[in-house]
Amino acid sequence: MIAPIKNLPLFKQKALQWASSFDAVCYLESNGFNDPYSKFDTLIAIGTKDEVTTHAGHAFDQLETFRQNNPGWITGFFGYDLKNETERLLSANPDGLEFPDLYFFAPLHLIIIKDGKTEIISDESEQIFKLIDQQELIMYTEQLAIVLKSRFSRQEYIDAVKGIQEHISRGDIYVTNFCQEFFAEYAQIDPLGIFIQLNEVSPNPFSTFFKWKDNYILGASPERFLAKRGNKLISQPIKGTAKRHIDVQVDEQIKQQLRNHPKELQENVMIVDLVRNDLTRSAKQGTVKTEELFGIHSFEYVHQMISTVVCELQEGLSAIQAIKNTFPMGSMTGAPKISAMQLMEQYERSKRGVYSGAIGYLSPDNDFDLNVVIRTLLYNSANQYLSFHAGSAITYHADPEKEYEECLLKAQAVMEVLGVTR
Repeated sequence: MIAPIKNLPLFKQKALQWASSFDAVCYLESNGFNDPYSKFDTLIAIGTKDEVTTHAGHAFDQLETFRQNNPGWITGFFGYDLKNETERLLSANPDGLEFPDLYFFAPLHLIIIKDGKTEIISDESEQIFKLIDQQELIMYTEQLAIVLKSRFSRQEYIDAVKGIQEHISRGDIYVTNFCQEFFAEYAQIDPLGIFIQLNEVSPNPFSTFFKWKDNYILGASPERFLAKRGNKLISQPIKGTAKRHIDVQVDEQIKQQLRNHPKELQENVMIVDLVRNDLTRSAKQGTVKTEELFGIHSFEYVHQMISTVVCELQEGLSAIQAIKNTFPMGSMTGAPKISAMQLMEQYERSKRGVYSGAIGYLSPDNDFDLNVVIRTLLYNSANQYLSFHAGSAITYHADPEKEYEECLLKAQAVMEVLGVTR
């Protein structure tokens, strides 16, 4: 059923409110960002016909089987700790969230919005449209301030960065993504209300509201991990961040400084090389290329340096295998990839879980699109445990104090909607 919608923002909010009453929801929102690779502006997957929930071990094989049994639309998430399945690695740090490493579901109902047109794919499409239209929007009360804790003090973080830089000086690694967790225990939030505020404060092209039973992922991600369009794979790693300025001329100067900053360029090119290498495992020989290098893209709080790497997919290689071959994404690991992941397990003080993982969909034509789970709040409402991570790239030339400030900048939107006191 394709329905004309007069007030699209209102319809989306009503649709999400109605969908959030189900045990499984995946809401993917592009927020109007122009993207040559997107299939839609908004997707809402609702309810479960079938689902797979698992941990690292044989998760990709289980997803492959699930995909064969569910060839239509499926949506879900990959947790970062699937690294322990793709490589011989371990995750022993504390985990307050207790999310699975992989969860996907085949939805009962699907809403796709593209170019102002709304399509409802369901056996009950007309009834669903009426139910959404009849929704009375809930007015959300202001969030009581959350008392947030960090796994690192400022000085502990700075000391850790200096320790990592000693490894870089010895040649153990070239660059890594060092992450810290901010968390709250006994936290009570309204996940839907928080997401709506987060999406208003920090609209991004890969924003996500994901619900699985009592667990919520509320994301404002600007980054694409990997997409498949026909026989083409696309990866768009982000490395390079600069804070925006309210003055237009100053803001433009900041963009140019980012574009020419030696440390940011070094970060980006090292990760582009890593992504190129990852893609060769899935690519037809000689087809890996960099479509855009050092592109500057602007968001609500920050400018980001984004590169685009593409290849042609090997014949006979499944979509799931192509994802496995590049997982986790290089922008969240470092280089060399395995050494960087091993080292971060030693220096970080919390399990990343869904953070640094990916959320997205596979469509009936076997295309897919997956984001990078960053700028994202994770919440286990049963345990009342709330968590979000922030990280930055550490190189030989990195300034530890500036890297700490970059983490806070990346966390700014999430902290703002939480009314955080620290």
